[in-house]
Amino acid sequence: MLRLTDIKLPLDHNEQALEQAVLARLKLDKANLTAVTVFKRGYDARNNKDIQLIYTLDIEVTNEAELLQQFSQDPRVRITPDMQYKFVAQAPANLAHRPVVVGLGPCGLFAALILAQMGYKPIVLERGKAVRERTKDTFGFWRKQPLNPESNVQFGEGGAGTFSDGKLYSQVKDRKHYGRKVLHEFVAAGAPEEIMYVSKPHIGTFKLVNMVEKMRAQIIALGGEIRFSTRVEKLDIQNDKIHGLYLSDDQYLATRHVVLAVGHSARDTFKALYEQGVYIEAKPFSIGFRIEHEQSMIDQCRFGDNAGNPLLGAADYKLVHHCKNGRTVYSFCMCPGGTVVAAASEPGRVVTNGMSQYSRHERNANSAIVVGITPEQDFPGHPLAGIELQRRLEELAYTAGGENYHAPAQLIGDFLAGQASTGLGDVAPSYTPGVTLTDLSKVVPEYVSQSIREAIPAFDKQIKGFAKRDGLLTGVETRTSSPVCIKRGADYQSVNIQGLYPAGEGAGYAGGIWSAGIDGIRVAEAVALAMLEH
Repeated sequence: MLRLTDIKLPLDHNEQALEQAVLARLKLDKANLTAVTVFKRGYDARNNKDIQLIYTLDIEVTNEAELLQQFSQDPRVRITPDMQYKFVAQAPANLAHRPVVVGLGPCGLFAALILAQMGYKPIVLERGKAVRERTKDTFGFWRKQPLNPESNVQFGEGGAGTFSDGKLYSQVKDRKHYGRKVLHEFVAAGAPEEIMYVSKPHIGTFKLVNMVEKMRAQIIALGGEIRFSTRVEKLDIQNDKIHGLYLSDDQYLATRHVVLAVGHSARDTFKALYEQGVYIEAKPFSIGFRIEHEQSMIDQCRFGDNAGNPLLGAADYKLVHHCKNGRTVYSFCMCPGGTVVAAASEPGRVVTNGMSQYSRHERNANSAIVVGITPEQDFPGHPLAGIELQRRLEELAYTAGGENYHAPAQLIGDFLAGQASTGLGDVAPSYTPGVTLTDLSKVVPEYVSQSIREAIPAFDKQIKGFAKRDGLLTGVETRTSSPVCIKRGADYQSVNIQGLYPAGEGAGYAGGIWSAGIDGIRVAEAVALAMLEH
């Protein structure tokens, strides 16, 4: 099978156009072409009057060797790589101890699934609730019910990614094609088939809930065990090796292999690990606000007269600006046709995030507009100092919002002018429980306000209307990524605690659902191979 890349066709091409493009590219007789499969489909909308679809195709031909020789100097014609996932091990009949996975977000879910598929019967510990119960708690909080610190946007089955846009793309290097395994498992669990070939696949919250349940059922059917509402209180470390875990229900669980996939908001866990001597470093992350515009404006700017075409869907964007003060401002977690959501996990603190359903049919577009910060420059002195910075900003946001979990908000025009907002414009806030109009410069450091004030007009040059007065900023966005890195070696184990496998976004090794799932697979393989040696 051959893979052809960079096949460009008009947005409105007919069914025969793909085959015709292949024949033209390869100067091929139709009799030699036996099959054409779309591997990837994206689009080029730089000229929104002439948007083109860009295909990567897998084709079957009768004269493959001849074509490979003929196009040996053309990088767009190559053998289709073998992307079939292959298990690295099979569990022995008698295991002295079962591996334990801590956390059932995307990373923990895939670590547990792969271990289960290899016969290792993992035990999964999740501090939050099962995904449907967790959904009730989360939606309840958005409707002004009390915050449950153990069951919310951050904690519970499915992890923070469940209440998101469900994006399944990343810039991680994936030479072993683990990302295909992630996509295959998602489709098997009920995700749309199109995630296998569209260039920027997404799933949406409601579909993710059902998928997580089906994947959990598979883990259990393969001999795994899931324990909800179970928090790890302490590691049993002897001679720098894991021997077991002390749990919140006063139980002890013996094990020699622990996958730590706790997510980026497990602040109490990070503190406990640090106090037990697990090596942790502070790492860079970003802080800022959520920004909302009408989705129709973004669609028109990106797609012109092609806005609304079902092949294009709701338009997204990715923006970066390098400021005069040396800071970088960028858009993050862009949610077309979505909502800004309350993502608090601790009482007395306000955090924002973004979410979309699969349809992306809500009125507003939103994304984080954030400023990169570093330990050396902004929170020096302690590995957990980034957590304390996050907390301080979230407390300021809670106070500015009215101390009732309303989020502080400000019109873009007022923010740029340095004056508090007193009334809303055309963009209706999507955040629930609600917003309180104020001056957002009160809830972030001056360098954040200064940088974003410089960046928004620059972004307006790329997306006309981005700086419009009636757009809305909502604060505060602090959970863009983990503020710590639990260092691990080439064997995926902690650099100073044998048998502890830091994994996923919370440990500093992923950023989003797809990359977290990939990291879960990598760590599961490392655990499986290590267990074969004992």
